[in-house]
Amino acid sequence: MLKLKVDGMTCGHCARAVAEAVESVPAVERALVDLAAGEVTVEGGADEGAVRQAIADAGYDARPAA
Repeated sequence: MLKLKVDGMTCGHCARAVAEAVESVPAVERALVDLAAGEVTVEGGADEGAVRQAIADAGYDARPAA
C-alpha cells in the first residue's frame, strides 16, 4: 500500500480526477482519495513514480505522506 499527499485538491471533482488518474496506472487495484486530508491511498503493486506521474499529468502535485 502506498499513501501520498496530494496538493491542489479542493473539491469532489478534483478527488475523482485524482482517483481516475491513479487507477489508470498498471498494477493499481484501487485508489482511495481522502479529500479532507488531501491524501490518496493506493492499493496494489504499482510503481510510486508512475503513480506520482499520473497525478502530475492530472494537474496535481504528490509527495509521500508523513
